[in-house]
Amino acid sequence: MAKNLVILESPSKAKTIRKILGSTYKIEACVGHVRDLPKSHFGVDVDNDYEPKYITIRGKGDILANLRKQAKAAKKIYLATDPDREGEAISWHLIHALKLDESNTERITFNEITKNAVKKSLKEARPIDMNLVDAQQARRVLDRIVGYRISPLLWKKVKKGTSAGRVQSVVLKLVCDREEEIEQFIPEEYWTLEINMLTANGKGKLTARYNAGDNNKRELKTQVDVDDLVQGLKKANFTVTEVKQGTRHKKPPAPFTTSTLQQEASKLFGYATSRTMRIAQQLYEGVDVKGEGTVGLVSYIRTDSPRISDDAYEDAVTAIKSEYGEKYLPAERPQYKSKGRTQDAHEAIRPTSAARKPELLKASLTSEQFKLYKLIWERFVCSQMAAAVYDTLAVKISAATKSPKSETILRAGGSVLKFDGYLAVYSKNEDSEKDVTIPALEVGEKLTAKEFLPAQHFTQPAPRFSEGSMVRTMEELGIGRPGTFAQTITTLMNRGYMTKENRVLYPTELGEIINEIMNDYFEDIVDADFTARMEDDLDRVELGEVEWKNIVRDFYPPLAVKIQEAEEKIGDIEVKDQETDIKCEHCGRFMVIKFGRFGKFLACPGFPECRNAKPLFEEAGVDCPLCGGKVVIKKSKKGRKYFGCEKNPECDFISWNLPTGKKCPDCGAFLVEKGRQKRVIACSACTYATEAPDQEGKNDE
Repeated sequence: MAKNLVILESPSKAKTIRKILGSTYKIEACVGHVRDLPKSHFGVDVDNDYEPKYITIRGKGDILANLRKQAKAAKKIYLATDPDREGEAISWHLIHALKLDESNTERITFNEITKNAVKKSLKEARPIDMNLVDAQQARRVLDRIVGYRISPLLWKKVKKGTSAGRVQSVVLKLVCDREEEIEQFIPEEYWTLEINMLTANGKGKLTARYNAGDNNKRELKTQVDVDDLVQGLKKANFTVTEVKQGTRHKKPPAPFTTSTLQQEASKLFGYATSRTMRIAQQLYEGVDVKGEGTVGLVSYIRTDSPRISDDAYEDAVTAIKSEYGEKYLPAERPQYKSKGRTQDAHEAIRPTSAARKPELLKASLTSEQFKLYKLIWERFVCSQMAAAVYDTLAVKISAATKSPKSETILRAGGSVLKFDGYLAVYSKNEDSEKDVTIPALEVGEKLTAKEFLPAQHFTQPAPRFSEGSMVRTMEELGIGRPGTFAQTITTLMNRGYMTKENRVLYPTELGEIINEIMNDYFEDIVDADFTARMEDDLDRVELGEVEWKNIVRDFYPPLAVKIQEAEEKIGDIEVKDQETDIKCEHCGRFMVIKFGRFGKFLACPGFPECRNAKPLFEEAGVDCPLCGGKVVIKKSKKGRKYFGCEKNPECDFISWNLPTGKKCPDCGAFLVEKGRQKRVIACSACTYATEAPDQEGKNDE
């Protein structure tokens, strides 16, 4: 008897589905995409209205042959690839690659791999949604245009093998711009003042703070400012002038979307975005659980919607009642707003059953699977719980002097957790908020200053991006989509355009060069707003509002003009290897300078007969401020440029910025040069900084 054939993309997912559907269904996996644009040439027929030329992906021949055999013997064929644009496109390509009879072939989707969801999808089988397919085709063609039309220019200007990406170029610019901002940043000094105080009876304690915005005209920018203020306050009488009691409700966070899951896993566990998605994919596709067999533990993991279904809500309510009691349920069902993306059709990332508490699954999961599942479970359950409630107290204090007559305003405040609400589940994953208690006070009550606590601070530049904060920024700017965030970051690091050290992202020298060229010649490509509008256009294709080729028709002609202009400006540059006076130790030839993934290096021109290569340490043009030796330009293991002494390891001088050879007029430490666009001379030890002098003609000699 002929069986129904279900084709999906993942062998792991196939194993889980096989258990659900039983012996009347044949389950096969296509292992991802089966057709794509060719790697060897452009693959988009510009003269034929941008028609893409798809070919079978190398290595998929045997898989397709087996699927054709199974399809011929099948009673009915169901295409069950992932429920998004990419999955829809894979199903569409399968129809063409296998030459399936569309009258006998239907598309099924499910947001979670559970018995109910899969069985329900069979009842709701439908034709291929060409709007979803066209949205994916448009993205693929746009990416191919950028990659295959701009990359040859980079080959001429930089080196063979360099390339550009539509979304990747924007992310690289964000990283480079942040690095430039940090290098140009000049810290500013400021002070804060806290005062430990006692009530009139000497038993109550509180800490008051000075705020220049409370009609206090004095800003605390230097130690002189704070010393003058303290001297005045030592003569003041302190009186409570206002007491406000209140209640503050802290609402629970929304259940996870793809980006918020990546951010939280990065923050709590230090996971790279690619690692988070790999683990989450395992939980989605199915894990062998003791006593149950292979089970899908979480819902679909590529989503930008915080919405959950009615069934999932009831599941959460049952778990909350059972574990914590009725009082932990809010009066009304929580509602979380999505960002209006078309993928709101998906649910948030959640456990497929809230009854599967993490502790019950610990023996069946790897350490990293357990950590991520526990995080998803707790976030989902807490999102449907009541808010945490705090009792708050805000006090305004007048510090008045008679001679000279003046008044300074101080403030004190406290909060105490009254009801933990969702924090009963999720408190350990949030920034800790400790109870701050202050004594009961009345208006007119006198206070005594016990201790003045001035503190010096310096303004800080915006921090470098972590993978988590980059994902958040990409989402906020609307560049890329949930399923592409991790891949974009990973691709840039694999290409050597940026690197990660101590969990933060730095541009490499190669990345800075690529970014400079893209900025000079292709402003639109690296413009975040332009890329975000392109994402909105792709959403409109998915909604059926725009024909996909219209987007390409609007995009390609202006880009072609810019490519032509760039080719004329760049010219037919032949990047010749620069010969040095350094002889190869192996064959005696003079070594040449080459440009690799992490910058310049020395190589023997006799390659491949002689494969000798070694690091190139260019002189920076200044002497070492510690020993007088020459400062040379080096690279860290991950490709980040820094400056060190040629006499290392005897001399341990190291700096991320170029030393100027001069000393700071304030503290005597060595000065460095920061910034590329706006250059600044700054001290390596204190806050001294000044604009760099005009260097026009510096390199004329």
